Amino acid sequence: MALDLSAIGRPIGPIVREYGWKDVILYALSVGAGFDELRYTWEKDLKVIPTFSVATIFDFFWAVAKHSNLNPRGALHGEQEVVFHSAIPVSGTLTTNGTVTNMFDKGKKGAIIRGESTTVHSSGTRLYTNVMSIFSRLDGGFGGQEGMSRTVEFPGREPDGAVDARPSPDQPLLYRLTGDFFALHVDPAFARAAGFEKPIMHGLCTFGFACRALLQCLIPGEPERTKRIACRFTSPLYPGEPIRTLIWKTADGNALWRVIHAATGRSVIDGGEFEYGTR
Repeated sequence: MALDLSAIGRPIGPIVREYGWKDVILYALSVGAGFDELRYTWEKDLKVIPTFSVATIFDFFWAVAKHSNLNPRGALHGEQEVVFHSAIPVSGTLTTNGTVTNMFDKGKKGAIIRGESTTVHSSGTRLYTNVMSIFSRLDGGFGGQEGMSRTVEFPGREPDGAVDARPSPDQPLLYRLTGDFFALHVDPAFARAAGFEKPIMHGLCTFGFACRALLQCLIPGEPERTKRIACRFTSPLYPGEPIRTLIWKTADGNALWRVIHAATGRSVIDGGEFEYGTR
């Protein structure tokens, strides 16, 4: 297989999806919310966890992969950024348009495929812009530009907050029902062929766990205040392994964060940024 560089700039969409309160609650459950967070898991006065936004555009992810012609056996999520223009309603119809914005050549390490999309609610309100990158381990060496990596410098002090969690050993089976059906997270044979012992956690599921931790520490009960969240996925996590989200407040309305393996200290998600304010 070879990457299709002609995909860069090619329009993707419109991709239309209807959703309702059950989808919002399913997402919350799939990223670890429960009875202690009824604002996200009960339809009474329901609010939406901001990272639900990524679960609404999985068809865009698949389209980026298809248009770029990447090798799926080497594909891992690289980075994710979501910019929120408005609070997310609990139901409606979403229309997403986007494109493959670039492809970067990392040589023997692989390639990075970047896509960007904007999603509009049926009310006419622009909700969020997603910027995502796929790290394709088997598609490097095509002669393209290497590209620049996003860097985040963390404070040289202890974090202001730390939230522990342990995803269930079966967490990917629930999370995939939100729309991410990639075989790496469910098929043992596919996972072994990709170089893993068994199916791994969705990086975006761990991303959702981290978002809950950020809400808890910074803006409890007010997810609508979220303006931006971004991160880089640094290593795989197996279902059932413990995680710890570390949070540093850096300025009014700004924080940095990372997720580590709580038992070993290994970085799972790094370069996390979170911005919040008022709506």
